[in-house]
Amino acid sequence: MSSWKSERRIRDISQTLRPGLPVWPGDTRFAFERTWKIEDGSPVNVGRMTMSTHSGTHGDAPLHYDKAAPDIASVELDPYIGECLVVDATRVTGDIDVGDLPDIESADRVLFRTFETFPHDEWNEGFTAITADAIEWLAVQGVKLIGTDAPSVDPQESKTMDAHRAVLKHDMRILEGLVLDDVPAGRYELIALPLKIAGGDAGLTRAILRDIDHAG
Repeated sequence: MSSWKSERRIRDISQTLRPGLPVWPGDTRFAFERTWKIEDGSPVNVGRMTMSTHSGTHGDAPLHYDKAAPDIASVELDPYIGECLVVDATRVTGDIDVGDLPDIESADRVLFRTFETFPHDEWNEGFTAITADAIEWLAVQGVKLIGTDAPSVDPQESKTMDAHRAVLKHDMRILEGLVLDDVPAGRYELIALPLKIAGGDAGLTRAILRDIDHAG
């Protein structure tokens, strides 16, 4: 029997769902309560959650920005699994534009770190968004998923949703609300499957990065 053991580090890049979780202004706040309790005589603990589909770390469905587009239960899963490039964009001034992008080198998935320290306990309305031109450029390079630690690829006050529309045009996928504080820039394996919700405009996601096994 082989005694080989994988040394590939796993990094959890998801937010913890909890009461007090910052949410988009006006959206449903996260709440959790026990409905069955062992201390009350139940053989098990069971809880109930109330939340937005965009709580914490999540994947947007095309339905989020086009009423005729697929829901999160209908999208292909391939974009959410595979090699990705993490880009340090913490020093970018304004929105991420084409000039801020590194050499992608055939990366199918690109994740942007924009926060020096992720704001776990407060809503940051001045987050760094991504321009539609940058998304167009990434699409030309073959990128099929864009991830960010910000709550949106568009600015908070945007009404035109230009970045989202560029994503829709190229049938790309989006991950938002990632936590990338302790992740050095570079290449990793991404595993970030959104929940399969019929009619869902987004799916809550447990996202992880795994170190690339260069020996394999």
